[in-house]
Amino acid sequence: MTLDLIATRPDALPAGQIAAGRFVLRPVRRSDLGLFAMYAGDKRVAEATRSIPHPLPPGAAEAFVTRATSGKGGEDIWVMDGSANGLAEVLGVISLKRMDEEKWNRAQSEIGYWVAPAFWNTGFASEAVRALVEANPQKNSAIFAEVFQDNPGSARVLTNAGFQYLGDAETFSVARNARVPTWTYIRKLA
Repeated sequence: MTLDLIATRPDALPAGQIAAGRFVLRPVRRSDLGLFAMYAGDKRVAEATRSIPHPLPPGAAEAFVTRATSGKGGEDIWVMDGSANGLAEVLGVISLKRMDEEKWNRAQSEIGYWVAPAFWNTGFASEAVRALVEANPQKNSAIFAEVFQDNPGSARVLTNAGFQYLGDAETFSVARNARVPTWTYIRKLA
């Protein structure tokens, strides 16, 4: 018996995947659950987000995977997967959450992302944001973003991807159990 290799174009990716430099953005899989629990359970990751609680309660990672794979809820979520290039299978997560109800149809979303601490300061967040904005899978006319003011690195990720500063605001962080000052940004696409 012989194994025949089928040549494919290097730029051809399975449906739902987006090339992002050193990795791909791919849909969430059940097999990601353990790494999600480990990374999202890290206080540094949780406190850099609005919605991840700390400590991470039992079942939270499972609920995230279930929500991400359901296709419901108005949010598309991708994993930053570097396994094809010898990197980790889960480097982080990036998402686009639709801001409008279908009746308004303004084609606007909010981008969110986190990178596992082991991969901070590697440029992965910048590559992911640029790739997602360029692919524009939701056909948005504008993408908004919000970062905590004590996370200037995340603000640089956005400005380097062409986002423009809109102003200051604040939002509630579950992990911090407090309102946190934010900077808001927009990237117009149409």
